[in-house]
Amino acid sequence: MSAVVVLLLFAGLSEAAGRILPLVARRPGMSRTFVAGLLLAAGLVEGAVFALWPLTAWTLAELTLSATPSGDGPAWTPSLLAPLLLSAVLAFPLLGPLLHLLLLVGVGAGLAGPLAAATGLGWWGAAGCVAVGGAGLGLAVEAVRRLVVRISATAAPERIA
Repeated sequence: MSAVVVLLLFAGLSEAAGRILPLVARRPGMSRTFVAGLLLAAGLVEGAVFALWPLTAWTLAELTLSATPSGDGPAWTPSLLAPLLLSAVLAFPLLGPLLHLLLLVGVGAGLAGPLAAATGLGWWGAAGCVAVGGAGLGLAVEAVRRLVVRISATAAPERIA
């Protein structure tokens, strides 16, 4: 269990680094403590989103089934989480957004098997629940990210004639 928590935190930090470091590179002069705090906060959020992915897929599977499945839903294992650690390299915008997407699809496909076994949905139904759950979480995080950027953006200085 502790290995899964550590891997979730590293995967979240890795994902956050892939999203934040290109922004920092475009804005020289940002303080290192601000960047470190931003990276830590974003890493915790991304790690929480990764942790919620199987639970969200399980909830969606329960909604699609007429009878509630017995037993526990799928959970992260170190072998399922390990590919997420690559996301920092693959999340850089110019190095491969398509590769990053393929990595997330591969991890989602890995989650679909345990979900299908736990619910009896079938692999394609479980894969649909995993995909919808992941996309929903991704859209929610993106909306919050844009809201934070909008709130924290400084107003453009007025031009003096």
